[in-house]
Amino acid sequence: MANPIIGMFRIKELRERILFTFGMLVVFRIGAVFPIPGINVTVLKNYFEMGSSGGGNPIVNYLDFFAGGAFSNFSVFMLGIMPYISMSIIMQLLLIVFPSLKKISQEDGGRKKIQKWQRYGTVVVCLIQSFAVTQYAQVISRQTVGLLNINMTYFTLLAMLTVTTGTMFLMWIGEQITKRGVGNGISLLIFAGIVARLPIAIIELFGLMRRNEINPVFVIIVLVMFVAIVALVVFEQQGQRKIPVNYAKRVVGRKMYGAQNIYIPFKINPSGVIPVIFASSILMFPLQIAQSVGGNMPWLATVSNWLNPLGFFYNLLYVVLIVFFAYFYTQVTLNPVEIAKQIRENGGSIPGIRTERIEEYLTKILNRIVLPGALYLAFIAVTPTLIQLAFRIPASIAFLMGGTSLLIMVGVGLDTMKQIEGLLKMHHHEGLVKRGKLRGRNL
Repeated sequence: MANPIIGMFRIKELRERILFTFGMLVVFRIGAVFPIPGINVTVLKNYFEMGSSGGGNPIVNYLDFFAGGAFSNFSVFMLGIMPYISMSIIMQLLLIVFPSLKKISQEDGGRKKIQKWQRYGTVVVCLIQSFAVTQYAQVISRQTVGLLNINMTYFTLLAMLTVTTGTMFLMWIGEQITKRGVGNGISLLIFAGIVARLPIAIIELFGLMRRNEINPVFVIIVLVMFVAIVALVVFEQQGQRKIPVNYAKRVVGRKMYGAQNIYIPFKINPSGVIPVIFASSILMFPLQIAQSVGGNMPWLATVSNWLNPLGFFYNLLYVVLIVFFAYFYTQVTLNPVEIAKQIRENGGSIPGIRTERIEEYLTKILNRIVLPGALYLAFIAVTPTLIQLAFRIPASIAFLMGGTSLLIMVGVGLDTMKQIEGLLKMHHHEGLVKRGKLRGRNL
């Protein structure tokens, strides 16, 4: 039982959770290769391999990256889970803008009501994005004879229904993994899509080296950068600032509680990789629409050019959104007003800080932590763009060797390992690591 891997499968509850999670992820990957009705898979594959507007298009590569390869396959899961994430962002913003909506969420059963509205909103977002996808398919059909062999109106309605159903099914899978499996289901779906493309990227990289289309020295430099970034991401994800809090003796009912000295752990990056996922989701929505129907509307074609993932304007907007969502999500999850209120109500104090200035002190600490953490996230997120421009590495490889993919893989991996470790210790087993303690991040 000293081996934690063996111990995981000897515990019935943990074994069932792991196998259930694995089974759901297999279903997700199978669905990523099933095309929507009306698509000629062979012609579509040849079209993207030629690179006329797909394989060499950075926008398509970017969308395909977050869909786990499902976008270029025009599969039933081609939108991935991003519409649900986009709607969750919108709902979080609405809760802040409209106090009456926030009041509803705080009532009994209010959270379930908000989640129901969020699901309805996800359907609307899916319908909009799926319509844009059908327009993109029609653009391809005009360039490639035989891609679509059915009536366009019928294809549009059928594709919208299929793709929307696929995204809602993915949302259900994510919820089931969270409830009956290990880790956060929505995050694991994104994680699985990224990991599934790693073998293809590695094969493509060695193929380019054999054909002398890429300098092996550049490949070594990029691999060293990959290892260094992974180490930095792990270091940053595990780092925290401890705020000491002292509680005096107090009487609650007939019981007297002794003095306690604890601390509040503030992560160096309190919001984890959520700002990166949120910023990517927000940019993906107009990007997909502009790419899909830009050929029919000149102004949308201009927007599509401006939102080129390799362009300066896109990356500047990406950095700004990451910083914004880092502050936004930190204020939602770590509200200094609420924390200070709880400390005062329980008779606590922070050494060297007056009671009435606890809120100001916590706000100052959070602001000092969030800005460097947000800029660090932004730098890691734009790393693939820098790699592509500096070393001419293909987009499909650069996206997987740096930036957002590493942040998601490391963050989700740490969070899942933390949950597994908690289940192991609950059954009186050793954790996954012998030294230290895992500090995961729930996405």
